[in-house]
Amino acid sequence: MSAVADSLARRLYQRSHLTGRFTLRSGSSSTEYFDKYLFESDPQLLAEIAARMTAMLPSGVQALAGLELGGVPLAVAASLHSGIPALFVRKQAKRYGTCRLAEGGEVAGRRIAVFEDVITSGGQVVQSCRALRDLEAEIVCVICVIDREAGGEQALAAEGLALQALFTMSTLEQVSSAA
Repeated sequence: MSAVADSLARRLYQRSHLTGRFTLRSGSSSTEYFDKYLFESDPQLLAEIAARMTAMLPSGVQALAGLELGGVPLAVAASLHSGIPALFVRKQAKRYGTCRLAEGGEVAGRRIAVFEDVITSGGQVVQSCRALRDLEAEIVCVICVIDREAGGEQALAAEGLALQALFTMSTLEQVSSAA
C-alpha cells in the first residue's frame, strides 16, 4: 500500500473504528464496528475517500448510484470530484410522489457504479443491484470503502458483480497495529 493510502487507512480507522458488542445488518454480531457516519461526516476524510473511489472507476461509467443511506454521501462526494452524475437508490421504491427506486435521473440503459460504505454479507447490495438491473441498468462495478471480508465479495460475485474495496478489514487492522 502506498504511503498516501496507508495514511488514509490509519485516519479512517482512528476516526470510525468502535469496539463493544454490535449486531450487524446481516444479523451476525461483532466486537468491532466501523461507524460510517463518523468518516462520512468528516469533510476532509470524505473528500479523500471520494477521490480514491473515483480513481477506481472503470471507464464509461455514466452514473454513481449511492445506496441508502451510507452510499449516498459517498456517491455525492465522488460526483463532485468526477463530474459524473449521482443517483440515490432507496431500499424500496417509495409509494408516493414519483414512486421511484432511484432518484436523480433515469437508470435504464446507463452504465452504473454502485457505491456503498461497509459491506459485510452483501445482502442489501445484491438486492439493490437486482432492483437496478430490473430497471435495465448495467451495473459495471460495486465500490465500497470497507469490505469486512465476511462473504460480501462472494455474494456479489455469484450475481456477476465485481466488488472493489478501498480497504479490507484485514488491511485496516494491519495499519492500525503498525501505528
